[in-house]
Amino acid sequence: MHRYKTKKLFVGDVGVGGDAPISVQSMTFSKTKNVKETLEQINRVYFAGGDLVRCAVLDVEDAAALKEIKKESPIPIIADIHFNYKHALRVAPFVDAIRINPGNIGGKDRIKAVVEACKDRNLPIRIGVNTGSLEKEFEEKYGRTVKAMLASAEYNYKLLEDFDFTDIAISLKSSDVATTMQAYRELRPMCEYPFHLGVTEAGTVFHATVKSSIALGGLLLEGIGDTMRVSITGELEEEIKVAKAILQDSGVQKSGLNIISCPTCGRLQSNLVKAVKLVEERTRHITAPLNVSVMGCVVNAIGEAKGADVAIAFGKEQGLVMRKGEVVAKLKESELVERFLKELDEEVAEYERNK
Repeated sequence: MHRYKTKKLFVGDVGVGGDAPISVQSMTFSKTKNVKETLEQINRVYFAGGDLVRCAVLDVEDAAALKEIKKESPIPIIADIHFNYKHALRVAPFVDAIRINPGNIGGKDRIKAVVEACKDRNLPIRIGVNTGSLEKEFEEKYGRTVKAMLASAEYNYKLLEDFDFTDIAISLKSSDVATTMQAYRELRPMCEYPFHLGVTEAGTVFHATVKSSIALGGLLLEGIGDTMRVSITGELEEEIKVAKAILQDSGVQKSGLNIISCPTCGRLQSNLVKAVKLVEERTRHITAPLNVSVMGCVVNAIGEAKGADVAIAFGKEQGLVMRKGEVVAKLKESELVERFLKELDEEVAEYERNK
């Protein structure tokens, strides 16, 4: 699949852009000055499979706490800075990247000070452009539009270039899906900086999943995007889970199982919903990019099973377990899932041996 060529940056030891895998981010929602709670949330992101985490720095106490947090964080930390550029100067000596919103950070002298602090440690800067916080000059000229977002992004990355700084990532976020997609598409040919994808203020799990799947999945299929966050109100693990699913189901980056299951219908003669739920729960830890099929009736079950690495094809009160299209067992319904999981474990082991 084609992917736009972009400059490769490093946030800690995580590559962003170039030939690096597309990384998944989240952001803590605790008060950063609460070291214990913030570390707990960072660990949640890490164990869910997140690659990077962002922490807000609202005051001097947050900045001091972040230094302690960084010592114990299992993943690189991006400091999120708004309004007070001095907070960026305070945390630059120990964080892995700085995120600033040019619309509220202040004049050129303040941005230059942040740039110089980042140069000292080779820290990348993410320029975060949001429709909700555009610079006054661009909003007055263009309104809260794609043109305003592009003007802001171009002005700010060129400003950093004027300060001889090019370790830049850019995000162009709106709460509107179409606006978000158009902004990223139009900026992509204008520069080679890596893009951080996201739909901002996307809402709760349901709405954020839908919006992010359309916007981020669509852009990734066009070869646009180097790192991403699915913004969900209050749900760290869900952010990572949905982001990984978007990468997986778009075919952009395989990791974990692709579970194929049929919709419920009147042909079912088994408890398919229970079986699929159990398979999902028992296989969350698997990172091997395998295709598995759990199908509820004979109409499509055998056909799907032939294309899967491991499959269940339910019939009436019984069914088949298949591997690579071959039947390995015919069992009662109550025995199928456990045998399926046994075969899957063997398939995962074989994949790990051969990769």
